[in-house]
Amino acid sequence: MQIVVIGAVAAGMSAASKAKRAQPQARVQVFGREEHVSYAACGLPYYIGGVVAQQRNLIARTREQFAQQGIEVNTGHDVTQILPQQQQICVQTPEGREVKVPYDKLIIATGARPKRPSIPGLDLDGVFTVSTIPETEKIRKAITAGVKRAVIIGGGYIGLETVDALHLQGVEITLLQRSHQVAGTIDPDMAELVQEHMQSKGVDVQTQVQVEEIFGSQTVQGVRTDRGDIPCDLVIVAVGVQPNSELAQGAGIELGVKGAIQVNAKMETSIPNIYAAGDCAVAWHRLYQDNAYIPLGTTANKQGRIAGENAVGGQAEFDGIVGTGIMKVLDLGIGRTGLSTREANHLGKGLETVTVDVSNRARYYPNPGQGRVKLLFDGEGKIWGAQLVGADNFAKRIDVFATALHASFSVQDLAGLDLSYSPPFSPVWDPALVAANVAQSKLEK
Repeated sequence: MQIVVIGAVAAGMSAASKAKRAQPQARVQVFGREEHVSYAACGLPYYIGGVVAQQRNLIARTREQFAQQGIEVNTGHDVTQILPQQQQICVQTPEGREVKVPYDKLIIATGARPKRPSIPGLDLDGVFTVSTIPETEKIRKAITAGVKRAVIIGGGYIGLETVDALHLQGVEITLLQRSHQVAGTIDPDMAELVQEHMQSKGVDVQTQVQVEEIFGSQTVQGVRTDRGDIPCDLVIVAVGVQPNSELAQGAGIELGVKGAIQVNAKMETSIPNIYAAGDCAVAWHRLYQDNAYIPLGTTANKQGRIAGENAVGGQAEFDGIVGTGIMKVLDLGIGRTGLSTREANHLGKGLETVTVDVSNRARYYPNPGQGRVKLLFDGEGKIWGAQLVGADNFAKRIDVFATALHASFSVQDLAGLDLSYSPPFSPVWDPALVAANVAQSKLEK
């Protein structure tokens, strides 16, 4: 059996590894554009900030290590076309030759790429995205060369994590966000805490601002907005990502939400013998009861593993997502899971909410820290979402709420959980339990 994988990062290498383990006799070939394989893209902002000191620390496994497993990884190879009827792919080699590679099963794991806003100046020196190891190397070199002022366009995951990275490097930062709030996946009242915290640390945060142009002569000199010019010598564009689904579309494969590749629970596409996984594909959302496009490394690895197993005859299924995410900006953690108020309204669900401010540890323990929990639930007490903003490891408690969503917990179920307690880690009433108790009280009124 010949298994071919397009894409050599999270989903692709998870798929290749699982296929080879499940069927050692199979020939597994991987084709990727980039030089690096199986690297932690989520760690790139921390490499920029110097928290991760060496590039090699981001690489989970090398091409040589995969070769020892019997997986053939071809880097610098651009797949230009999928020919489903012939069960072949067309590949351009690093030398420029066009070759055709046959497959019995094909797994598309082409990932996503940064969106490029329609503004002049994106090609100036000093304008970057945070997307690949070579790109982050350029950013680090720019910082080493003496970058003083940076503008970050976009206040989502990557934008906020890049604030963290550049702040560690002593760079003066302006963050520009087109909408009315940063961290758009959480509710405005929670996002306000994030914005206030960044401003308290010296970050200039501007919301509801329109970027008109990045200007300079060959090298960036500033960003022009509808409120005026902002001088800078570095620009990071972080306005979101879009799926690399054009290759699949060209083969006649059905696309879904936001142009991502449509797959079922087995990661099968609309064409037999072709699977898709990771940031190029949709994911089933357990609360939407529909497909969503929420590209994250956790989902990519899970979907890749399922695609690899099923490509060699397995029957594994993806359990779906509940929209869980977490990020760090400066010394503040932000976690979210389930539905936000905006999502609930879009789905026609009128939800109740409670918000509680709680210590991260026992109040008498040194440096207890503070955090805020927002819990969303319906009139019957069923939990539909949660958001956390707080110091230190406070936001990691989002996993308790994510577990509750997977188990279809009510606030009563959550309030009864036997959670751990020790003064260095938690107050005697864990913040999750406090939020559940307050929600119960609201329902009883």
